Amino acid sequence: MNTYLGLAIGLALLLGGGEALVRGSVAVAARLGVSPLLIGLTLVGFGTSTPELVASLDAALRGSPAVAFGNVVGSNILNIVGILGLAAVILPAAVAL
Repeated sequence: MNTYLGLAIGLALLLGGGEALVRGSVAVAARLGVSPLLIGLTLVGFGTSTPELVASLDAALRGSPAVAFGNVVGSNILNIVGILGLAAVILPAAVAL
């Protein structure tokens, strides 16, 4: 199979699966009476954490706990710095010199 064709098929399946997951999750949560804000926050939280979980589990199962540890530490550092940076862009702190 051509590499680009495989990549295109994989991307299409990824997008389709993600769309189905989000639509299904929202439908179930809406039937249970969960607020749209909570639905969105939960989906974003799980969506951003799942790749890190899979990478850490894979590394641990392959006998590389240092990779799993580095994944967790690096992810937390990036999240903290990203939030602080975004906050600084939105509302810069005034500093007197």
